[in-house]
Amino acid sequence: MPRDYAALPRTQVRRSDREVTDESWIKDLLQRAPIGMLATVSDNQPFLNSNLFVYDEVAHAIYTHTAHVGRTRANVEREEQVCFSVYEMGRLLPAERAFSFSVEYASVVVFGTATCISDEQQAIAALHLLVQKYAPHLQLGQDYRGVVPEELSRTSVYRIAIEEWSGKKKEAPADFPGAYTYPTPAH
Repeated sequence: MPRDYAALPRTQVRRSDREVTDESWIKDLLQRAPIGMLATVSDNQPFLNSNLFVYDEVAHAIYTHTAHVGRTRANVEREEQVCFSVYEMGRLLPAERAFSFSVEYASVVVFGTATCISDEQQAIAALHLLVQKYAPHLQLGQDYRGVVPEELSRTSVYRIAIEEWSGKKKEAPADFPGAYTYPTPAH
């Protein structure tokens, strides 16, 4: 009898040989991933939005932002349950049969609740964390002026409180025959 995957815990991965439970590995991928995908829902319709984001280990939360008005904000105000995912693609793994082609990867899926931050100082702090992640070589107050309260009327800053997460990866041996990175090598 086939498994009822819908009845399993939301963090259970299908292939246990690819599951990663090491929280330091999960945190590291959340720290280094450049882009994440935020999944929201409205009237049973899922929506995905790719976002710059920052993982705050101390707060055990993810911060991101969008326009002040729009689909993401409307969805989060109606339904705070969200899913957030990051991934890295490794080498492509060719095979003798097309069906057996594969790819190396690393991914984390976060389940939690998203709220639009209404406190000015918390929103400013979250935006500064974002800048620090993507421009660590620049210093606040020296290389750029920080966010000021008047600018918050143009953005929505979200805090995703992490409830659960799962990690997954596939790695092949370094000498895997024909492995290559995308884009494909020149012929």
